Amino acid sequence: MVTTSSSIKRHSINDILKILEEPIQADGLNVIFSKKQFKKTPFTYPFRSDNFGLLVVVSGVVQIRLNLVKHQVLENEIVAITPRTVIQVLEMEGDLEFIGIAFTADFILNNTFRILELDALEFFVSENPPKLHFTKKEMSLFKTLSKVLEEKNTTDNELFGKEIIHHSFGLLMYHYVSVFRKNFPDMRMEISRQEELTYRFLRILDENFKKERRLKFYADTLFITPDHLSKVLKEVSGKTASQLIDDAVMMEARLLLADFSLTIGQVAHELEFSDQSSFGKFFKKKSGISPSSYRKTGF
Repeated sequence: MVTTSSSIKRHSINDILKILEEPIQADGLNVIFSKKQFKKTPFTYPFRSDNFGLLVVVSGVVQIRLNLVKHQVLENEIVAITPRTVIQVLEMEGDLEFIGIAFTADFILNNTFRILELDALEFFVSENPPKLHFTKKEMSLFKTLSKVLEEKNTTDNELFGKEIIHHSFGLLMYHYVSVFRKNFPDMRMEISRQEELTYRFLRILDENFKKERRLKFYADTLFITPDHLSKVLKEVSGKTASQLIDDAVMMEARLLLADFSLTIGQVAHELEFSDQSSFGKFFKKKSGISPSSYRKTGF
């Protein structure tokens, strides 16, 4: 039997702060200005966070893998991270200094921001959100807004404190969006109901794809028909609901197969297939090779 520890770990922001030896700030929002110099990466394994986040490198270099895609994040560069993202910090170089902004969907909703009004759809629903580069001026403004947000987020009972946090966070997000828009001008800013439905589907999918692969389950949860759900998802993402469900399972399968401490049978069990044979047939149908061959190719 596969234990929970054999799965890809899911860390809360409190878990991450504890590992980084940073104080916990407030429910729903944490702002980190790295103060500790790390001689080695504090995360030696892949994991998911249960929050949205922005990671900005102020100085130094960090080698990071997001959903199996390797990135080199340099000075003045920023990457967006979603709860669906599997993160692995590979290497830290130079005198690494970074800013981390972690926040929940509830924080945004409770502060009257609708997530999908604030940025390009790709930031919240893409498996690999694009990396952005800040100019010196853009970085200076980001640091200033982050510092205000951190200060107010760690101060109790200050007059208008919540209001300052609310507006500072909004300014920070709009600043990120403006840089995003400059770098990716062809992406649309307005988010339709269909795109919002796609986001809601992906959130439910992330929580249920191991035990639920039936289209009807997701349609019923969203109170729409299976045909309507697939039609909307096809229009927005280019893929049907069934394809997106299979993609989620395949992503998890590849990540688990990368852990050689797990047998293929244990991977099949973790993904809740009836047996190793059914998992093997599914994997080969989707990838063209068997799980064992996939491991031999070195991914």
